[in-house]
Amino acid sequence: MARVKTQYKCRSCGYISASYLGRCPNCGAWNQFEKETEEVQKRSTKATASRLIKKTGINEPVKLDKIKAEKEDRIPTKSEELNRVLGGGIVPGSLVLIGGDPGIGKSTLMLQIMSDLSEKYKVLYVSGEESANQIKLRADRLGVGQSNMLLYPETDMHDIREQINDVKPDFVVIDSIQTMNEPSLDSMTGSASQVREVTSELMKIAKMDAITIFVIGHVTKEGAIAGPKILEHMVDTVLYFEGDEHHSYRILHSVKNRFGAANEIGMFEMENEGLKEVTNPSSIFLDQRLPNSTGSAVVVSFSAVVVSLEGTRPLLAEIQALVTPTAFGYAKRTTSGIDYNRAALLLAVLEKRGNLMLQNQDVYLTATGGIKLNEPAIDLAIAMSVASSYKDKEISSTDCFVGEVGLTGEVRRVDKIDARVKEAAKVGFKRIFIPRHNMRAALKNVGIEVIPVSSIPQALKLVFD
Repeated sequence: MARVKTQYKCRSCGYISASYLGRCPNCGAWNQFEKETEEVQKRSTKATASRLIKKTGINEPVKLDKIKAEKEDRIPTKSEELNRVLGGGIVPGSLVLIGGDPGIGKSTLMLQIMSDLSEKYKVLYVSGEESANQIKLRADRLGVGQSNMLLYPETDMHDIREQINDVKPDFVVIDSIQTMNEPSLDSMTGSASQVREVTSELMKIAKMDAITIFVIGHVTKEGAIAGPKILEHMVDTVLYFEGDEHHSYRILHSVKNRFGAANEIGMFEMENEGLKEVTNPSSIFLDQRLPNSTGSAVVVSFSAVVVSLEGTRPLLAEIQALVTPTAFGYAKRTTSGIDYNRAALLLAVLEKRGNLMLQNQDVYLTATGGIKLNEPAIDLAIAMSVASSYKDKEISSTDCFVGEVGLTGEVRRVDKIDARVKEAAKVGFKRIFIPRHNMRAALKNVGIEVIPVSSIPQALKLVFD
């Protein structure tokens, strides 16, 4: 007979307590505990275990060197950008989580990708947010209304399991995880326990039946995927689909990938007919740049929308600065797409090491195109754009910059310098300033003049004198 279990769980971190707490002892958040009640039954795992043994052929400890690993097969999609982010294509039996702001294009992306895959594979699209008629209308607008994809508007996991067993699809889309409901749990749809249990069930389906499942997830106002943190630990891949509401460009980036490089990025543009791939993202952020203007510098970055150096795609982005005398008692600093604390640090370095009197100057910094840059390699470009606006001297439109700046004013080495230099040369830049410690003979014959710098004073002299 089932017994009722009552507990309290933190919505922020998933910490469990037997009684209500005002402040979470694990993450420190206030008023985040919610009551959870569920019927606990003894579950037989014998059938599950036997199925796993049958799939792997292993039911006892085996030495690692005795295991014959099968080659990892991937299913390529028609979207090269998605293939890049996933590490070369879709791995059968994987569980992929896609998060993003409302209206950013998550469902549109999945509808387009699954419509293409339905030409060769059986696809089941489960929607808990829209009716079949609404999805059909959107598919017609996107030009994929005649696809072979199966639509199933449902939120009950019991019914969804039955349909998956009957249809036996190759791909399943769950839109969205927060609308799915596990009937055996006596908790509200979208609660931490519901999301955890539904994800656990989907993971079992994916692994046992080799079905690839894409799960769409909502995000909180802080930008994290809604639900317990364990949700991201359970899935194989976590993707974020992001962009600025005032721009049409969207960036899909991975923060976790068990089958490929994490922090890879793919570029899309939202048009009336749906999402279109952007194969040369560097050009779109530079095509509106004024050739002779102060306060503008170009950086070759692997960073976009909080993507760090593990990605393999270099991106040229323009950083703009405006320095003007303050009209207030204290100077104002404003950033857009650039970390505020990082900008404040660089302004202090410019004032101390570069002899720029910025204490009475308002400074405005932005990364154009609505992207966010967050890697140390953009430091030198930020410093040069600020100096350009302060001195009212132009930076050549054929110059670009790469380098991390330390507190003593030194320009420190960065990773993947070869890819950065080659990308700048490919786009048409004539000179690139890089850290001296990154300089080597192989960079001298790549179609662009490579200028090594060791400090901020030296860089200022080379660029403006």
